[in-house]
Amino acid sequence: MKNILPLLTALVLYACSPSYTSYVNPMIGTGGHGHTYPGATVPNGMVQLSPDTRLVGWDACSGYHYSDSTIIGFSHTHLNGTGIGDYADILFMPTVECDRLVAGVDTIPGSGYRSRFSHANEFARPGYYSVLLDDYNVRAELTATLRAGMHRYTFPCTDQAAVLVDLTHLLRNQKNLDLELRMIDDRRIEGMKISRGWAKYQPVYFYAEFSKPFRPELFRNGKIVNDESAKGKDIKARLHFKTEEGEQIVAKIGLSAVDCEGARKNLMAEIPDWDFDAVAAAADKAWNKRLAKIDIKTKNPTQKRIFYTAMYHAMLNPSIFIDIDNRYRGQDLKIHTSPQGEYYTIFSLWDTFRALHPLLTIIEPELNEAFVRTLIRKYEEGGSLPMWDLASNYTGTMIGYHAVSVITEAYMKGARNFDAQKAFEACVKASRYHDFSIENRENGLNTNIVMPIGKLYKDSLTYIPCDLDVEAVAKGLEYAYNDWCISQFARALGKEAEYAEYNLKGEYYKNYFNEATGFMQGKMQNGSWRTPFNPRALNHRKDDYCEGNAWQWSWFVPHDVGQLVELHGGRERFIMKLDSLFTISSQLEGPQISGDITGLIGQYAHGNEPGHHTVHLYNYVGESWKTQRLADTILYNLYLDAPDGLAGNEDCGQMSAWYILNSIGFYPVAPTDGIYSVGRPLFDRVRISLPGGKKLIVKTINNSQENKYIQKMTVNGIEQNRPWLEHGTIMQGGTIEFTMGPEPNHDFGCIQ
Repeated sequence: MKNILPLLTALVLYACSPSYTSYVNPMIGTGGHGHTYPGATVPNGMVQLSPDTRLVGWDACSGYHYSDSTIIGFSHTHLNGTGIGDYADILFMPTVECDRLVAGVDTIPGSGYRSRFSHANEFARPGYYSVLLDDYNVRAELTATLRAGMHRYTFPCTDQAAVLVDLTHLLRNQKNLDLELRMIDDRRIEGMKISRGWAKYQPVYFYAEFSKPFRPELFRNGKIVNDESAKGKDIKARLHFKTEEGEQIVAKIGLSAVDCEGARKNLMAEIPDWDFDAVAAAADKAWNKRLAKIDIKTKNPTQKRIFYTAMYHAMLNPSIFIDIDNRYRGQDLKIHTSPQGEYYTIFSLWDTFRALHPLLTIIEPELNEAFVRTLIRKYEEGGSLPMWDLASNYTGTMIGYHAVSVITEAYMKGARNFDAQKAFEACVKASRYHDFSIENRENGLNTNIVMPIGKLYKDSLTYIPCDLDVEAVAKGLEYAYNDWCISQFARALGKEAEYAEYNLKGEYYKNYFNEATGFMQGKMQNGSWRTPFNPRALNHRKDDYCEGNAWQWSWFVPHDVGQLVELHGGRERFIMKLDSLFTISSQLEGPQISGDITGLIGQYAHGNEPGHHTVHLYNYVGESWKTQRLADTILYNLYLDAPDGLAGNEDCGQMSAWYILNSIGFYPVAPTDGIYSVGRPLFDRVRISLPGGKKLIVKTINNSQENKYIQKMTVNGIEQNRPWLEHGTIMQGGTIEFTMGPEPNHDFGCIQ
């Protein structure tokens, strides 16, 4: 009975404390291909303390999958919904009467130190996680601060209790470069793990304390080491305890990317004592403060859980990457100091420029400015803006140079607390092919990935020949948007020559449009179109597109929709083609169909990012009711209160940010232009807390699932016969009111 008391206590406290966190379900996205994790963390935290259930396969990217029935242990770093796996550093696992040093096989009980568990005995809320390990009858509870984690294990009566510390624990394609573990005394340990995976060089240092003295066993390559420390590529420790029935042992651990001393300082500053419940309560408070940025009113509790879980997922990354003493590992992999005490990592920019950063420009513009300052610092340290930054590593993942969009959007929306001239310099350099190099080559960086040759072709030929570079069409379209962003930045800074240059480059998307087929299509070096051509076909990361096909990519001209309409032959032909996107068969063809192509409505794929703006294109051609209908379909059918509740990878908050903005009623097609396309508001009332104490109220009259069409929209009492809002209007606060009905309103105007 004592073993379930911690869970019962958590449930009672949770139920009796009305809060935003009570509506968060961290299990959403842990099934299917969501790739989220259920463990304990705080907003933008360095520590993500969570259970690992699998290490191999695409659905192991976060280390946890809801369909699994065994837990390997609890590691301290995890990624939120990515399509590539990494992290899962510094594994702790409480055991009883277990002498095995390997995790074992999930289908063979007792083959290793992993344990079976049941979801019936598992509980998660923001900042707290609990599970009963069935094989050991041990209740494990986890909580976290910004840079530290805390474990509480409730043991049975035994003289064979232990905590296994496994530094060799690896996720997916990682490789250990160096491991070190030191026994400081009978309560404290510290160590280091340097691994190579998605992040080519990732050092993690830790310092841990235990509430009760232990008897240590230290292992190298599976053999006992009769010393206080061990170093190598296979390092583990078993810390032995004798426990009474229901006795709790607490462990607390600080992390750092700098050194063990940094990890110790982080722990001492953030968890100075042993009050697990106080740390969990502080995490809950931190989450409530952030989630309160948007307050919604709805009669549908399921919608409320989906919304606040989306808010939760949108606030996990980027993650703090600086120690309490202001030291951090920079983009050159050297140690730096930041007087401002800010530096972040995990910038999934190909995903998050579309909705997450636009959301932050509304509810947390100062935090978004800090992200921009970090990006500029990374440029200064490493020589280029990152495409996908992980642990201060240039991974070179995905395409485009979307740090440009994030930086320009912030500046254009008035958030300018950064060096604009340096930022513009960084944006221009990111757009050009150059001899990219960093001083520290220890990470084995592939500079060809970070600096793709397509940039050279884009500037010299005005298009990327598909026989000279892979994913040429997708790159070319995204480069055109990024270059248009630079043109807007240049104009705002009074740089007329640069404005003219990049405004022209922003039109290079036209070079990929084949009038004969009506699609954006690969063009060869000799100017001919690639044949044969099949708009349904794809060959994952090896064709002319990126995680998609011609149907999905041909709409990516978010900055110049009017000209895209003209390329199609005018409004009527454009509408017919757009209608076809959502109504034709969802059949995909090709030698390797991407697993990212999910959440299909016709050929529109909501489970992946390239088309996230597409449902709003109807607002540009006077058929706004179709945007409203499609937004309604996606909001109700592709976001669920269930483990398999996401249509695709969460992608560090982008999938959730799409839901947040669209459920409120608007979405940025081209984030930099400050225009939000109106869609289908989902809630009776939304209250958004804005900077300066202002409030934006969004009211929905006659709101129901059947009434999906906007009949009238007013802003501060003035009727608006147009399906769009300006950023300035939103940030002034006031009241936006939608009146809904069951039939389309054909007179709601258009965005042009």
